[in-house]
Amino acid sequence: MPSPAVPAFLTELLAARSPSGYEMEAQAVFDRHVQPAADAYAKDALGNRLATLNPAGDPVLMLAGHIDELGLIITFVSKDGFLYFDTNGGHDLSVISGRRVIIQTAHGPVKGVTGKRAVHLMDDEDRKKVPKKHEIWIDIGAASKQDALERVAIGDVATYDCGFEILHGTIGVARAFDDKAGAYIIGETLIRLAKAKKKLAARVVAVATTQEEIGVRGATTAVYAVNPHIAIAVDVGHATDHPDCDHRKFGETKLGAGPILCRGANINPKVFERLLKAAKKLGIPYQVEADPRPTGTDARAIQMGRGGVATGLVSLPLRYMHTPSELVDLNDVEHCVKLLVEFAGSLEKGDYAHW
Repeated sequence: MPSPAVPAFLTELLAARSPSGYEMEAQAVFDRHVQPAADAYAKDALGNRLATLNPAGDPVLMLAGHIDELGLIITFVSKDGFLYFDTNGGHDLSVISGRRVIIQTAHGPVKGVTGKRAVHLMDDEDRKKVPKKHEIWIDIGAASKQDALERVAIGDVATYDCGFEILHGTIGVARAFDDKAGAYIIGETLIRLAKAKKKLAARVVAVATTQEEIGVRGATTAVYAVNPHIAIAVDVGHATDHPDCDHRKFGETKLGAGPILCRGANINPKVFERLLKAAKKLGIPYQVEADPRPTGTDARAIQMGRGGVATGLVSLPLRYMHTPSELVDLNDVEHCVKLLVEFAGSLEKGDYAHW
């Protein structure tokens, strides 16, 4: 099967290194691709990017996808020049060791390797344990603390040094599909709506949010600024079609089976029904998941903004979340974009999804 053409906007977002609070590289990509299509474009104090189409429209629709990713933040340098760190976002400590990393510094990127005691030097009990954060370090080949601090500084951040590839057919692997794919989807939706020149009733505001991985912080302020009637958060969701995933616990969702539409307390029922109607109208595949509580996405903050927002959640099926090798089907990415374009175009003046 030939590999698909992958949009430059998406590949550039995936290449951008943007741990929470350090989203500069991803901001630049979003600026470059989305700002030219917007009628208005704004930046804020948390680093969010807010692109507006049809500013006089009604209702106000907010689309949100976060541009931050997991990272490591340097907290201490030993006398021998080894760097110790804290985790930026929710890491699985069992996968940190033995990785190549790139540290973002004032002087440019610095390469390193995450190290720990080799398996040969462990006893049987040690081999059964997941190392704690303080038992792992970053080795940049420094000869001393002074040598290391000439190249890096406390507070610099690191990301895994691994890029986007097509694994097979339309299956892609990348370090941070979570949630660069979501940021691409909401930005690309605005771009296509602008190109279509179809008269919109709604004002559409595509927001690339920051600091989602450490508590949906960018979305919390952005929803206050945008003050939407209706909002859709776009994030990744767990594809459970792999070994060691009990469907009785986690539900059944698959890679390549289309966008995942969430139902539950975090979701406005009218918004859910309209997303469902849009998917059926387009004839695209879709899946449904249930969540009885606030979701672990920007939707949890957006729903509770100001006087409350009619909120939906569209998730991109993904395997191996929060690891250096996240898998998605690019067909699902495209279906998410088409779904949101249809949803935005279907809104009518004065329609606020109150129920």
